[in-house]
Amino acid sequence: SANGVIKLNPLAYWPAAQVWGYIKEHELPYNPLHDEGYPSLGCWPCTRPVQSGEGPRAGRWPGRNKTECGIHIEGGQVQQRRRPLLWAGDER
Repeated sequence: SANGVIKLNPLAYWPAAQVWGYIKEHELPYNPLHDEGYPSLGCWPCTRPVQSGEGPRAGRWPGRNKTECGIHIEGGQVQQRRRPLLWAGDER
């Protein structure tokens, strides 16, 4: 834990198809931009829809040499996640 904070995500190891299946089965609300080609959402000026054949995070920070927004930076270093939240080729 960094700064005495422990972060838990019980869905982190669910494949995207399982997450979307759960959302649909239980009629949970979700951001409608997911239906418009945005599998990964960020702030308005830094996010665009993903094009055919691109990975799910390709729409984040397009044209910039950047992969993280800053919330995963500790001590000036990007902290790597063990596994990404969505994987290329995952289906909803």
